[in-house]
Amino acid sequence: MLKGKNKHTDAEGKKTGAVPEEEKKAGDEIRDEVQAEETAQEANAKAAAEAAAALEEEEARDAQEAADGGAASAEGAGGEKSQIDELEEEISKRDETIALMHDKLQRQMAEFDNFRKRTEKEKADMFGMGASDILKKILPVVDNFERGFNTIPDGEEKTQFAVGMDMVYKQLLKMLEDNKVTPIEAVGKEFDPQFHNAVQHVEKDDVGENIVVEEFEKGYMYGDTVLRHSMVIVAN
Repeated sequence: MLKGKNKHTDAEGKKTGAVPEEEKKAGDEIRDEVQAEETAQEANAKAAAEAAAALEEEEARDAQEAADGGAASAEGAGGEKSQIDELEEEISKRDETIALMHDKLQRQMAEFDNFRKRTEKEKADMFGMGASDILKKILPVVDNFERGFNTIPDGEEKTQFAVGMDMVYKQLLKMLEDNKVTPIEAVGKEFDPQFHNAVQHVEKDDVGENIVVEEFEKGYMYGDTVLRHSMVIVAN
C-alpha cells in the first residue's frame, strides 16, 4: 500500500511540475507580443518623427525659395524703377534742350526780322533821299514850263510850238505823279507852316485872316514828305 501511495504522489508531483512550464511558455509569448508591440510603436514614432522632420525641412526650403524669389522680384522691380527714372531724366533733359533751342531760334528769327525791317527802311530812306534829290532838280523845269505858258500871247495857245510845250509839260507832270509827287494846295487855304512858306503878308478885307491869297512858287509833296514848301502871300 505504501508503494501505491508513492506512485500516486509521484504522478501528482509530475503534474505539478508541468504547470509552471506552461505558464512560463505563455509568459514568454506575452512578453514577445509586448516587445513586438513596443518595437512597432517605436518604429511608428520614429517614422512619424522622420516625416515631421521632412515636412519641416520642406517647409523651410519653400520659405527660403519664397524669400529668394521675393528678393529677386524686389531687385528686378528696383532695376525697372531705376531704368524708368533714367529715361524720365533723359527725357526731361531733352525737353529742356529743345526748349532752349526753340527760344534761341525765336530770338534769332526776331533779330533777323528786325534786321530785315531795318534794312528795308534804310533802303527805302536811301532811295527816297536819292529820288527826292532828283525830283527837286526837276521841279525848276516844271516851273519854267509854267512861266513859259504865262508868256504866250493871246491867240497863240494853239500853235504847234505851244501845243508841243504843253505835251511835254503834261508828260513831265505824269512822270512826277507816277513817282508820288503831288502839288500842295495853297491859294484859298489857311496858312500852315508845315506846307507853306510865307514870303509876304498883305491886308485884305475880303478874305479871312491867315489865308493864303497868292502863290509865288508851287510846293510839292513826295508821298507823305514835303518835297518843297509853297512860297505864298498870306492875308493878315
